[in-house]
Amino acid sequence: MIELSTCVAPEGRFVVGVHRAAFRVANFREKDYVDTLGITRDRRPYTNQANFPAKDVIEENADRVYEIRNPFPFRGVTYIAGSWADKNAAAPERICLPSPPRVSFMETVGQWSGGGNPDLLLALLPESLQLALATTTTDPDDLVRLAAISCDFVMDRTSGRPAGLYYSNSENGPARPEIRNEKLFEAVANNPRLPDDYKRVMVLRPGAQGGSEITAEWRGEDSGHVFEYLRRNSYIPWGHYAANMADDAVRYRISDLTPEDVRGMRHLYYQRTFVRIAEILGLDFPERRRTLTEGDLEHLRGRILEAAFAADKDRPLPFDATVWGWNFGFDYAPTGYRLHASHQQTHQQFALTPAKVETLDGQQIPSYSCGDLVAEFIQEYFRKTGRQFFEAYLEAIDNNTRTDGRSGESSLAVYRDDNVLLFVPKAQTSQWELQLMTVKPVANILQADTGTRRSLDRGIHTAVRVLGGLGARMITTIEYAGRIASTEPDQRLIYSFLPRLPESPGAFSEAQLRWINGHYPEDFASACRKCLSD
Repeated sequence: MIELSTCVAPEGRFVVGVHRAAFRVANFREKDYVDTLGITRDRRPYTNQANFPAKDVIEENADRVYEIRNPFPFRGVTYIAGSWADKNAAAPERICLPSPPRVSFMETVGQWSGGGNPDLLLALLPESLQLALATTTTDPDDLVRLAAISCDFVMDRTSGRPAGLYYSNSENGPARPEIRNEKLFEAVANNPRLPDDYKRVMVLRPGAQGGSEITAEWRGEDSGHVFEYLRRNSYIPWGHYAANMADDAVRYRISDLTPEDVRGMRHLYYQRTFVRIAEILGLDFPERRRTLTEGDLEHLRGRILEAAFAADKDRPLPFDATVWGWNFGFDYAPTGYRLHASHQQTHQQFALTPAKVETLDGQQIPSYSCGDLVAEFIQEYFRKTGRQFFEAYLEAIDNNTRTDGRSGESSLAVYRDDNVLLFVPKAQTSQWELQLMTVKPVANILQADTGTRRSLDRGIHTAVRVLGGLGARMITTIEYAGRIASTEPDQRLIYSFLPRLPESPGAFSEAQLRWINGHYPEDFASACRKCLSD
């Protein structure tokens, strides 16, 4: 038996544990508190007698629970409740989320026999109800009226449409927009049904969200247009960049997102990373004030790899790890809890992180990179098994059998080409998790040639399109990448797509890295393939 905490066995198969529980529970209750809960439809009383057993409780055959250690130990363990998953296995079409219902406050007010001023009614609603309406209404008229409650617009005298916001001068900084209710403003601005000219004025036009400099852009052959914003004072040390869809390319729904859009956002990630590494290595690169072509990037990539691996090992790269992530979707609870990203508009964030960080007493310690967790594990896997982890992992995926041991759908693959595999991980760390992985040893984007980068871009778009087709409206995507100059022979570039579902908010189980699931991964893969074919 493998000693490591992983479900991937060296012989290329998945190891799945099954809890078939049977137990006795000693009864220490002193009294019975039997009461009537109500009556049945045939008028008989219904009591809570079952809650007060007279003797010890004996469970001879509890529901099966499957325990699957994540392929990567640092991601915990997945538990699949057999009784829940069996229902989804019998009807895979259950694996979806319904579309939001149609909601219109103004139509409801119009049907209200008491009449009244709808604008006044909206203004008098408690903030919690305004927030609930702002996030759930499908009526643009509702949103326009709520927007007017949250802030004041400068209106174009000819068209009567919004032209800008009112700004207040500041003694210690730039002028700020006059927003009366920040939460309501955000909730309205992030609703896809808000008219696009309001979106532009409130959040999309460059400068609407602050003075972050635009340091690059990408234009597609169709309607794709992406800006790269610099975030100087970032929660990511040394700053990060955000690739936002421009205000003339509004993308608030996954169904609006095109392969070209994803290619543009990713191009800016490749471009900024390659150029920054080239600067560190003292390499020249094409002139500024233009977007680099794919050919430019590939030429620069080759020079970087040659220089990085030939560099003096006593002078390693000071910045040698990438950070890339994407939060799609936005929601506010009526209580004011933000449930996901800070902005609905499609944007991806990326940065380089340093190799070392200085402690308060002047010592040097390694700086964190989540890809290091993969590298450390696969090295340990090889030491203890004599097998390269990703070789065994890909074999296990290809040789997969159903988690419940029955016949039926067994493939975990959703989409693949010569360079990448999009699949359902055997142990999902959120319900509906998908992963994208290079099929050859490619540890980071510097090791990815033009064809592999194109495959990654297509795979990312395919993953979010499939999840969106199943009804997901909030998705977090993260990249696990090896260090730039990594010589690890087997590490693969991995992307994890983590939808946030209505009934999976995360609680004490998830805080312990115990992930609870109600479907078998094979059935979810089948649902994804069907969605993709549709």
